[in-house]
Amino acid sequence: MPSSPLPSPIRAGIGGWTFAPWRNNFYPAGLVQRRELEYASRQLRAIEINGTFYGAQKPATYAKWAAETPEGFVFALKAPRYVVESKRLAAAGKGIEAFVFGGLDALADRLGPINWQLAPSRPFDADDIAGFLDALPRELNGQPLRHVLEVRHRSFASERYVALARAHGVPTVFTDATQYPSLADLTGRFVYARLMRSAADEPDGYPSPALDAWARRTHAWAQGKDMAELPHADAPQPEGAPREVFVFFIGSAKERNPAAAMALQARIDAA
Repeated sequence: MPSSPLPSPIRAGIGGWTFAPWRNNFYPAGLVQRRELEYASRQLRAIEINGTFYGAQKPATYAKWAAETPEGFVFALKAPRYVVESKRLAAAGKGIEAFVFGGLDALADRLGPINWQLAPSRPFDADDIAGFLDALPRELNGQPLRHVLEVRHRSFASERYVALARAHGVPTVFTDATQYPSLADLTGRFVYARLMRSAADEPDGYPSPALDAWARRTHAWAQGKDMAELPHADAPQPEGAPREVFVFFIGSAKERNPAAAMALQARIDAA
């Protein structure tokens, strides 16, 4: 396997690492399933774990995942649905703490952003969202935590929401999916994008011009620039401090997503 890449402020990745169509496609023929994470983490800079949405894992499992991955690699974790589907998010503090302090420290420096993905049916409620963001722990054993909020109801596409997220310093997920609000507003100290338009008839998931454009945008984000060409709910921000950038290819023609992530990362690294 190739040597691990140097840490980068821009990481392209995929959702998960276990998917049958990736065998003999992304994964080499004959690779045993127990070595898929080891292999995937050496081709990609990050992986978003969906399994944690359905339930937290044991510390030993997190430690095992960390041990199989190279230096500089990180996991993004989707927060459990028992938290994000709470009737009142502002009252979900115990669930938040149970997840965050229930073993995530076993990932050590492989711990990346925690994605709190809200349901499409949950509208914007300023008081509820403010209470929820207040409850998010900022550190874990002295290590700063990176939280990101994924909103899926169109009522969040408002200046009021953007101002609230900025006041708490929590980034908002950008997505190119047509069924959800697409917010490129910079609301935190890093950028987190989920790209969901990969196509089965494109060997690299996205057409080459689209990947070129995303490479340009990720570099601009990393340099602290706002991308005014993308949808915003509020006015674009002036250029600020450099940012980490995470881009995940999720869903759609899932069999193409590893190729898309690697093609994007190659463009990013070559620039």
